[in-house]
Parts: sequence; structure tokens; C-alpha cells
Amino acid sequence: MDPDSVRTGQRVPHGGETDRDLLDFSANTNPSVPDGVADVYEAALEDARRYPDDDYPDFRAAAAAFVGCDPDRVIPTPGGLAAIRLAMETILEPGDEVLVPYPSFGEYAREIELQGALARFVRDDDLLELGVDVLEPCSLAVVCTPNNPTGDAADPDEIAAFAARCSEAGTTLLVDEAFLGFTELPSAAGLDRESVIVARSLTKLFGLPGLRAGFAVASGRRRDALETARRAWSLGTPAARVGAYCLRRDDFVRETRERVARERDRLRAALERRFDVAPSDAPYLLCDVGDRDVEAVIESARANGVAIRDATTFRTLDSHVRVAVKDREANDRLLAALGVRTGDD
Repeated sequence: MDPDSVRTGQRVPHGGETDRDLLDFSANTNPSVPDGVADVYEAALEDARRYPDDDYPDFRAAAAAFVGCDPDRVIPTPGGLAAIRLAMETILEPGDEVLVPYPSFGEYAREIELQGALARFVRDDDLLELGVDVLEPCSLAVVCTPNNPTGDAADPDEIAAFAARCSEAGTTLLVDEAFLGFTELPSAAGLDRESVIVARSLTKLFGLPGLRAGFAVASGRRRDALETARRAWSLGTPAARVGAYCLRRDDFVRETRERVARERDRLRAALERRFDVAPSDAPYLLCDVGDRDVEAVIESARANGVAIRDATTFRTLDSHVRVAVKDREANDRLLAALGVRTGDD
């Protein structure tokens, strides 16, 4: 990390509501957790009196099975963002250039700037079409799938083709799959290329954002660099135990995917009566409120007991909000708070 860049860096706004009296639709986390999580966490507390096994064999095995790779390619991290930072710390030097999608997760540019590197912004829709000549000057390219906040997932074949061009250009590809678990799409971990690093978050799919558990997947020298650079005891014992347990809950994952798909379609159909809503493969919807005042829409929802995300903090979005997809009862409360009638009315 570049000390000069740290001194001039800034924090990035995120969703997440601290007021417990509000129903939080600003953060895209599962409203449900797998049965048995509390028991696993409680049992891990006694073992937390000792340092965890820094090899994390059970967590690596569960993560590897979940994304389809060998366990030794898994690098445990305290959340997906920690995997992103670790990748950038091991790749970037001051002055390096990085291709970053927009509108997308604001932490990419921040983490790049903290390394003293330079973000080159490319529209999310255009990023995977870039050729070798554009890639060659860049040390790193970032892909977010499904993209946050738009919700569109990249075609796996297009990612594979882009990864091949990155490899030819000598550019590392970082694929952020924080929300991919909500889909049936395969992980880029299956590409098994030395030029590809995958970042995964457990806590969104399994409804435990405060747990801080995630991992990176890499091969060859990139894998060795991540493993060497990661912090010792990079996951606490409760996070490692609960994370491994959740990753093996196949029924929970299947039911979550089915509910999100069903409720996302229903929610979008209702919201389109008032807003322009982008298609999504993710557990959230991006809404263009048109000529309405964004702040007024947000405050009106808060007055009705619901927090939604101000999406104008994302690059180029100036009339947008983002809402999570939760269970039917909560989604109906969101619609009521926004003054939107459901098809059942």
C-alpha cells in the first residue's frame, strides 16, 4: 500500500442501515440464514480460546467444492473485499493502470488508489469486449458479476474469452463474484488460469455480513503470492466453522436461488409501474426514479419504515436508487413504503 495515497484517500459510501427500527433494503443480504448456524457458532466459541489452524483445511475443502476447484487454490480471507485488497496488494505498484467497470462497486477504485495505481474506467457493458491492445498497458482488469448495482451477470463464455485475452496481454483478471452464488452460473474459478483471480463473499448469500468470511481462488504464482501475503489466522474460528458449514448447505442455496428469482420478478413487475427498473440476475434491483428527487424518494421510504440505497453515489447514476430482494412479506412492505401497488391489490 502506498503511504502517500493512503494520506489522501477517502472512505466509500455503502448500503447498510444502523437504525434497527427500519427495514433495511439498502444492503443486499439474504434475510434468511441456514438452520443450525447458531449452534455451529456457539460450539466454535470455546475453540476460539486457541489460535485457529492457519491452514484452514475444512474451510478450504468446503469453498473448493462450492466453486469447483482444488482446495489448495483457495485463499481464506475475512470477506470478499479482503480478497480484493489482497489481490491488488500483490499485483499493483504505484503508477500501474487498472481497468475498472462503471457503474460498479466503489471499493475497486478506492483500493486501486490506495496502492498508488490509476483506475481507467470502462462502461460495464463494454469491458468484456476490450482487445489485447487496450489490455496490454494495464496490470489488472476487474470484472464484477453480477455487477453491482446494475445486477446483470456476465456470460461465462465471454469471461473465458476475455480471460484468454488478458493472459495474452500479460494482464491479471480479477473477477468479483460476491453475488454469483445467487445464480446457477459457474464460477470463473473453473478457468484455472494463472492470470485469473476470483474473489468470493460468503456473507451475502448466507445472510451473515457481520461474520466477515470469504476467499480468493488463484493458480500458480498468483496463488503462491496470495497465500504468502495473506495475514496469519486470516479467519477467526467462528467465521471459518460457520463458513464451512454454510457452504455445504445445498438445500438452503437452492431454496434461496428459487425465492430470489421468484420475488425479483414479482418485485420488478410492481416497481415498473412507477420507475424504470433494470433487468437483474442479482438479489437487488436498480431503479431510475426519473425526474423525481432521489433524496425525496429515499426520505419518503424512511418515513414509512424502509431504508433504500441512494445509487447516485455510483459513477454516472444521477437519478437512481437500489433496492434489495427479500422475502415476500418484506418486499410487500417495500412496495407499500414506495407507494407502489402489487398485482394482488
